[in-house]
Amino acid sequence: MERYRTRELLLALTAAGGLLLTACSGGGDTGEGSKAADRPRYGTGEPAPAHGDEDGTSERDDDLREDPDHLSTFALDVDTASYDYTRRTLADGRLPDPSTVRPEEFVNSFRQDYERPDGDGFSVTVDGARTDDEDWSLVRVGLATRTEQRTGERPPAALTFVIDVSGSMAEPGRLDLAQESLAVMTDRLRDDDSVAIVTFSDEAETVLPMTRLDGNRDEVQDAIDDLDIQNSTNLGAGVETGYETAVEGLRKGATNRVVLVSDALANTGDTDADTILEKIAGERREHGITLFGVGVGSDYGDDLMETLADKGDGHTVYVSDEDEAREVFCEELPRHIDLTARDAKAQVAFDPETVEEFRLIGYDNRRVADEDFRDDRVDGGEVGPGHTVTALYAVRTEPGAEGHLATATVRWLDPDTRAPHEETGDLETDGLDDSVWSASRGLKTTATAAYFADALGDDGPSLPGAPRLGELSEHADDLADRTEDEEIRRLAEAIGTANRLK
Repeated sequence: MERYRTRELLLALTAAGGLLLTACSGGGDTGEGSKAADRPRYGTGEPAPAHGDEDGTSERDDDLREDPDHLSTFALDVDTASYDYTRRTLADGRLPDPSTVRPEEFVNSFRQDYERPDGDGFSVTVDGARTDDEDWSLVRVGLATRTEQRTGERPPAALTFVIDVSGSMAEPGRLDLAQESLAVMTDRLRDDDSVAIVTFSDEAETVLPMTRLDGNRDEVQDAIDDLDIQNSTNLGAGVETGYETAVEGLRKGATNRVVLVSDALANTGDTDADTILEKIAGERREHGITLFGVGVGSDYGDDLMETLADKGDGHTVYVSDEDEAREVFCEELPRHIDLTARDAKAQVAFDPETVEEFRLIGYDNRRVADEDFRDDRVDGGEVGPGHTVTALYAVRTEPGAEGHLATATVRWLDPDTRAPHEETGDLETDGLDDSVWSASRGLKTTATAAYFADALGDDGPSLPGAPRLGELSEHADDLADRTEDEEIRRLAEAIGTANRLK
């Protein structure tokens, strides 16, 4: 196979991290797109096609930028909606729109077995394996927080649910799914937790102010049962009213969250994410209230929901059936309210003596300037217990290179004292496995998920060692058989479906 050809080295990369209920914000865009459109794209020998840019710059070329210091810096944040929505789309017999496929959300949809730290903060694991392309490897940076606390040890929660009751939510698997899941979740929350409910259609309305569950569960359940379909989708009014309600019911010492449940098909009022976020910027910054988006529906405004979550210090997931909804609302939401780290960022330094070029797979909206890594005024990610974060790189080593390959450093602030802490992990060239397909279970799963997302992109496979979908399907089936893991089995089924639809 022709050597993986890239445009230029990476300037500023973005982040992986974040998690349910303990979401985060990314840094600003610091790079400029490559203009080397006359160089051949990987695997073709032909110039890369332009994707709507007047200067002929390819969107995929923008992933590779000049990086003389070999640094990659990003704020921790991870969503999983793209992977779950892709599975829903494939199950409906359609290939996903490539614009909705975000590789980092595929990679971070799978739990990893990284070593856990004893206290707050992170452990850092760096490993990798060689691909079939000469001198190209996949390098994985894995971050993990401590295991979950028992429910009684976490701080109380103050959750403001902002529920879409517009006409499009009448489709089975939208409002009905949310109502059932919220009802079960309410039974599982603690007496010292609080819930508020805001609905929106043409306008927004607070149907339940912040209410402690102690002695008031019936009132909360009645409000959930009374949710009813109305008309248009004024999502902007819903988010604005939701934050106002959250501020009015703000509880010191509690975890305050706005949870938006919608198909994000906004059609009236403010429909632009930046405009919506501008209106609630003060509440977000002053009170630290984060936005957690739960996407539903076969037609789904992926871009709007993702932008709201990314720029709103938040996180987003997508649910399509009862099992997924119960997992989100009934298990993860109540369990992961505590914080273990604030403003967490990571920086990966590739050794220029051994690394010729590299590329972070995905994370197009998580860039942080290298010089801002230790500037604690620059937002990072809020991360809770029991979670793992994975960043995967394509790395081209110098021919015959031996020795140090990369050092990954994560920096975070203590959630109570805001004192900064750092942890590092290293990888040597002799630590690379001989092949991705003979590597550890976790690395194989990560590679399979990344290759799958890559195959669904605009231009088809572009990563080093990328197999065709049929071959990838075989690898995934073998991995599912060996691990007997249901999540990996669902991944294999999705790859098989995509192969048939292609």
